[in-house]
Amino acid sequence: MMKQMTFADAEYAGKRKQTRKELFLIEMDQVVPWKGLIALIEPYYPKGEGG
Repeated sequence: MMKQMTFADAEYAGKRKQTRKELFLIEMDQVVPWKGLIALIEPYYPKGEGG
């Protein structure tokens, strides 16, 4: 899940090396079929409407 990049993030992004965590998350976004996975899990996931 990506969040909106701020101007500071955009400026700083070109000046630093990506961390192993960032590289892992980028790779996971490319490899995992998120829509299909969410569709499988959603019927069993609580909706949070109980109070």
